[in-house]
Amino acid sequence: MNVTPGSCMAEMPYGYQPRLKGLYIATELIIAVLAIIGNFLVCLAVICNKKLHTVTNYFLVSLAVADILVGLVAIPCAVLTDLGRPHHDLPLCLVLLSILMVLTQSSILSLLAVAAERYIAILLPFQYQRVMSPRNAQRALLVTWGLGAISGSVPLMDWKRQPAGSDYCIFTCVVDMSYMVYFNFFCCLLVPLVAMFIIYGHIFLTVRRQLRRIAVSRGPSEDTRAAGSGSTGTEDTGSSAALATTTAGADTGTGTRTSRQAKEKAGKCKVEVKDGEEVQSGIRSRIDTETTAVFTKPGLRIASAGSTSSGSAPADPRPGESNEAKSNVRTRQEIRKATSLFLVLFLFMVCWMPIHLINCVLLLRPQCEVPMSLTLAAILLSHANSALNPILYAYRMRSFRHTLIGMWRRVRRLRPTRH
Repeated sequence: MNVTPGSCMAEMPYGYQPRLKGLYIATELIIAVLAIIGNFLVCLAVICNKKLHTVTNYFLVSLAVADILVGLVAIPCAVLTDLGRPHHDLPLCLVLLSILMVLTQSSILSLLAVAAERYIAILLPFQYQRVMSPRNAQRALLVTWGLGAISGSVPLMDWKRQPAGSDYCIFTCVVDMSYMVYFNFFCCLLVPLVAMFIIYGHIFLTVRRQLRRIAVSRGPSEDTRAAGSGSTGTEDTGSSAALATTTAGADTGTGTRTSRQAKEKAGKCKVEVKDGEEVQSGIRSRIDTETTAVFTKPGLRIASAGSTSSGSAPADPRPGESNEAKSNVRTRQEIRKATSLFLVLFLFMVCWMPIHLINCVLLLRPQCEVPMSLTLAAILLSHANSALNPILYAYRMRSFRHTLIGMWRRVRRLRPTRH
């Protein structure tokens, strides 16, 4: 069923479906409660755990705040407008309808900021500390919320051109679908989504090429080191054999002098071989360091929420192996975190795309009938995104999961025990 301006003025649209409307309102309230509780726990986890005080998590907290406001403000406003309220008050109606659009734009811009931060942390670690300073992160948060407020409030800026004859505060009756499709969907949603997919795709491809370079550079160095170890054993054995033969075939005086010379020669061979091993080890360390520079810079100290600073780690007596082990660990952490954040983005796209596609159909193909049950399901799916994000954090991000589990255990210990 499509809602036309004429039906908006004549009677309450889809008012003849009270059972469907009751189910919709009940589901909205459940989503609101889950969104408030889950995102509040995310914010509390970042506040309580100092290891989570990273630039990435600051942007995730901004996203969580937007989701909390969806549960506190946007969903109640959506329920009110579903009931057609307020009657005969177009400015207030537009304010209620614009709240959700403002929060949606703030969420998508927060996700874009997260993608940009991940790009700098993983691919430009030398510039990370300078570009992603706490002050710059605060400015980025202000920009995301400012742009979200401006783009989501466009209908309020020209409210006098809205259909003033609408008796009921219904979204499709009050908000111009041209704005929703051409500006809100094409410009404010699709453009950031495409940009984020390009950013994450470039990150994953670059990391994959870097891992291949590490594997290629690691192979020859290991083969050279193994060859050096083999030559050491051969030279030691040959020296021992020569020493035994010389000692057995000479008289006492001559044998003693020959034995000393042989021992000195064997010692020199061992020293040379040892120096060769150190040279090979140094070459290997240099190769590993140069090929894994992307993952071993100090900028990645704050890229991994649960990892410790590389600068505070004690010096390892074997620098080549230390760099290799650290680079492998950091690489896995960065890939896992980038994958988790990409899943947050993908979930956002899946949840919000259906309602925007329906808006496109309403504008470009008004003769097509869109079932009201499908429209309400798409609205619920878009709101459910606010409740699903904390579940994804707890499932995918180990630092959040451990912090939330620790908080739950502390709460259980504080409970009074029954005797």
